Amino acid sequence: MREENIQYFTESEEKFANLLIDIGMKKNIARLLVFFANTPEATSRQIERGIDIRQPEVSIAIRYLTGQNWIACKEIPSERKGRPQKSYSLAIPLNDIIAAIEKEKEEKANNLLSRVNKMRDFL
Repeated sequence: MREENIQYFTESEEKFANLLIDIGMKKNIARLLVFFANTPEATSRQIERGIDIRQPEVSIAIRYLTGQNWIACKEIPSERKGRPQKSYSLAIPLNDIIAAIEKEKEEKANNLLSRVNKMRDFL
């Protein structure tokens, strides 16, 4: 039987994930980002266990983060027959990801404020 190390969220990591959720990020995506803040590299299975979500949910979150160019993927050849495993890691530092989120939220807020100002022109 092989031994595997499983990581779990600390209280501060839960708070960090909740802040990301509060600003509008989907729960699984937020938890995955926080997971990678402290885990340099992980397989899909390790992610499942680390943030307690099912494999399809991992795939959806990974697909979104890959689309944002925030997550990098590499294939690990299988020790036995079968498909190679994929290993994931942050493609850019977490501070850069937070800056991108900040910029996106700022643009949305400015867009909403400009619409409110346009509404005032009708009065």
